[in-house]
Amino acid sequence: MRISMLPPAEVLVHFMNRIYGRGMTTTSGGNLSVRDEAGDLWITPGGIDKGSLRAEDIVRVDPSGKRHGIHEPSVELPFHRAIYAARPDVRAVVHAHSPALVTFSVLGEVPDTGVFPRAAEVCGEVSVALYALPGSALLGEHVSREFAAGRNAVLLANHGATAAGATPAEAFVRFETLEFCCRLLIHSRRIGTPVSLPAAHRTTQRVAHAVAGPWDDYAPTTEEKELRQQLTRFVRRAYGQSLFTSTEGAFGARCGDGRLVVTPHGVDRFYVEPEDFVAMRDGRAQGGREPSWAWKLIQDILDRQPALRAVIIAQPPYTMAFAVTGAPLTTPVIPESYVLLRDVPQLPFNAQVENPALVASTLSAEHPVILIRNECTAVAGETLLKAFDRLEVTEFTAKALVAAAGIGKPRELTEEQKEEIRRVFFR
Repeated sequence: MRISMLPPAEVLVHFMNRIYGRGMTTTSGGNLSVRDEAGDLWITPGGIDKGSLRAEDIVRVDPSGKRHGIHEPSVELPFHRAIYAARPDVRAVVHAHSPALVTFSVLGEVPDTGVFPRAAEVCGEVSVALYALPGSALLGEHVSREFAAGRNAVLLANHGATAAGATPAEAFVRFETLEFCCRLLIHSRRIGTPVSLPAAHRTTQRVAHAVAGPWDDYAPTTEEKELRQQLTRFVRRAYGQSLFTSTEGAFGARCGDGRLVVTPHGVDRFYVEPEDFVAMRDGRAQGGREPSWAWKLIQDILDRQPALRAVIIAQPPYTMAFAVTGAPLTTPVIPESYVLLRDVPQLPFNAQVENPALVASTLSAEHPVILIRNECTAVAGETLLKAFDRLEVTEFTAKALVAAAGIGKPRELTEEQKEEIRRVFFR
């Protein structure tokens, strides 16, 4: 989907649907706006169900301040206008009250985006705007002051968060990424102390290996076409289950003839279609297209581990709580988890760049799930379905362990019980 070709009202409906669908706002909460090339400000209305918003509900405010539409604009119109006045480069603003963002806003605490490189890179420096009455001019002054100082994501004291961007997609990604980071911090504090990366590492530590060139005689096979359909379904499902964000997560699977099919670079995971995936052979990409940064890592893993056919790189928030604290993800507290996941090793931060051979040799049939500190979890399977099942089970296990940590100490299986499982299931 090309969002840039939609009219402003449709754009706002689209992103409000995504925000509401992801549980990041309520029926009455949150507001979005865009500023078009003529200087008109388009904004969501006040008092209208955000779960059933229509294009005709959107309000247009012209440069003179005159309002056009069948509803009144959001009560937060003043701070939207103030942000645009302070930042001529901003063309879209997102504001909502997700529980994770509100948690930090009521504490008046700036979330540490340094625990996850992508969050620091996307959101930049985050600040907290002083409290003022919702809808007031004073709130607009407080919020716009933070954006005028160069911030692109700002918490509003006791009032959620706001993100801005040059496009609606950019504003949404900043909001979504900050929300993910806040959830990650909340989960991680329940099991340990999150480790913040040094400033030099607060950008994505990834090497986008150049492809060897175009795969000139590329022709899709029936198996590849079927695999593309499966990949599309699982990527969309993973996004819908918050196992990764719109800009994160890589899938790769190998066909019987050796070709690799991987997620593309720079495509929002919400929109991915079968034709977006990139087929590769011997490091060459169909039509010279750009695959995910992780294609080389996935290829190395599958080359080294012939029993495996699929790899997923993701950042599920409960699992990542263990990756940013170093707390062990102890699977032998749940028999089914131990059977499917085995023991889960943790590798050093940046291992995917500094020591990809270590990653490729560790992720295996014996260890089908690994964590890379502050970066990701990598999951493998003999089939794409098996890999995705492991990703889900890993996150469910992590979620249970995080919840248990708030109540007591989880009881691990005894050595005798673990040995019984290994004898029956580890073959």
